[in-house]
Amino acid sequence: MNELSVVGGGVIGLSVAWRASARGRRVTVYDPEPGRGASWLAGGMLAPVTEAWPGEEDVLTLGEASLRRWPDFARDLAEEGADPGLSPHGTLVAALDSADAGNLEMLAAYLTELGREVEQLTGREARRAEPGLAGSVRSGLLVPGDLAVDNRRLLNALKQACGKHGVEFRHETVTALEHLDGDVVLAAGAWTGRLHPALADAVRPLKGEILRLRPRRGCLPPPTRTVRAMVEGRPIYLVPRDDGGLVLGATQYEAGFDETVTVRGVRELLEGAERVFPGITEYELVETAAGLRAASVDTMPFIGELGEGVFAATGHHRNGLLMAPVTADAAVAWLDGGPLPDEVAAAAPSRRSEERV
Repeated sequence: MNELSVVGGGVIGLSVAWRASARGRRVTVYDPEPGRGASWLAGGMLAPVTEAWPGEEDVLTLGEASLRRWPDFARDLAEEGADPGLSPHGTLVAALDSADAGNLEMLAAYLTELGREVEQLTGREARRAEPGLAGSVRSGLLVPGDLAVDNRRLLNALKQACGKHGVEFRHETVTALEHLDGDVVLAAGAWTGRLHPALADAVRPLKGEILRLRPRRGCLPPPTRTVRAMVEGRPIYLVPRDDGGLVLGATQYEAGFDETVTVRGVRELLEGAERVFPGITEYELVETAAGLRAASVDTMPFIGELGEGVFAATGHHRNGLLMAPVTADAAVAWLDGGPLPDEVAAAAPSRRSEERV
């Protein structure tokens, strides 16, 4: 039986471990706390279209390729015994002022030009779609094709599926690859750059804070779909959960490997969310947390072979959950000796060497 060592037990590492073990590989996952880290703190948005922006067409193409895989990925995982909580309700992007409204019009035009389905809304139509939106919302953009997933249900489902197929978990931090067995997949998120020289200056931590809220009795219920907005240049998203809770995020800034929650971060999130969805001021604040996204130098992840027997699956930035299915498919194709999915060609680690040349 061929052996595989997966370094990192977040959504990428667990997805690779599950898919590989289901195909008969003997898999070991190395992570001090499998199923935690940045994946545990994610909002759960699977939204390549509303993340899209001119100049990042390769990221959009890769994201959409993975989004198309998500329904089957979720179904297969549910058949293993645990439903990951996939939501099909789409995304509503809200504009609060004339500048935001102008940006939404530009985004709508860009996406329409690419053939993506979007619907522009007036402020009144946006509030009709989501009654809790603030009266100051000027306009909106509805993207029905976006999905969302409950990240914690997903991680627990992946760990359960891995266990079903005999994956071994070693609760330890890997600092060198020499003593690992078999082929190696590097999926250690923001820490991956410390494990291979080809990624040393290509993957860095990007801090993000999130809050979890719960409506109290008598409060307006959370939105029915993901709501996104820009508030004074800062992105805000509100992602509802099936249990009635709400995930609010996310700050984003350079802070090295610092994972402390700051007063400033919490204040910015709450103030921004109140301007978009005023009813949250009466919600219970259940959790505050900070995590480290694995940011790449060009917003594109690194998916591909680094050298004999070593495969990179890192640098997914905000899109780790979204791109888990296509990344896992690429890793399994590499293990099987076959061609990688066409969409991951732009994510090849070799592009770093080509850029230097």
